[in-house]
Amino acid sequence: MFTETDYDKLKQIMNESPQKAELLSRLLESHRMEVSSISHEIRNPLTLVYSTLQLIESAHPEVHTFKHWDSLHQDIEYMTQLLGDLSSYNNGGRLSISPLDTETFLKSLALSFASSLIDTDIQFTSKIEPGLPVIHADGIKLRAVLINLLKNAREAVSEISASPCITFHAAMPDTLSGKTIKITITDNGIGITPENLEHIFEPFVTCKTDGTGLGLPIARRIVKAHGGTLTVSSEPGTGTTFTITI
Repeated sequence: MFTETDYDKLKQIMNESPQKAELLSRLLESHRMEVSSISHEIRNPLTLVYSTLQLIESAHPEVHTFKHWDSLHQDIEYMTQLLGDLSSYNNGGRLSISPLDTETFLKSLALSFASSLIDTDIQFTSKIEPGLPVIHADGIKLRAVLINLLKNAREAVSEISASPCITFHAAMPDTLSGKTIKITITDNGIGITPENLEHIFEPFVTCKTDGTGLGLPIARRIVKAHGGTLTVSSEPGTGTTFTITI
């Protein structure tokens, strides 16, 4: 599977001439179709296997007591998630662009995430500055990016015992020209070690026991497809900040 570096090199070659651009465009499209097709073909029978397990459980409830039964469920769920994430990563650069009222969009997203924290002791602060512009973006994929980052922040602060907090901020920086929006998501969680931080956007690299290692690579690919950037800064024991500029 191509990495972000591979794609960058291919785009550089594509800029050299129209002939190279056309040839490599066909190669990339063929690659995307192949990965999507493989993912689809594997996911279908896997779904049938999962359905069969549910039928067995319904007819024979005693299977819940069998050794390794829960592990079997978890393995199938992980494989399904992995195939879904693989497909999302593969199609991360393909956008459905339309005008997006960013102020309304971000306020709605922040409110939705805040409601998910009602039964927790996590303090969530959002500041969506007024006057944010309408931009052309894929609202569905952009929402997925932000929700993923917010969920990561929630997981990070859940591992600390004192005053967990998450801050969500969106503004138009004076230092950046045009209709540029800067979004930051900051938590005071456990932080990320320097050695892990270096590889955090690489596919299949994860610090989670149940993660696929594709969430952040998908997020960066989507942001990059919008012509934006996704960066991170972190300090172990202090917290993490993800910054999107788009």
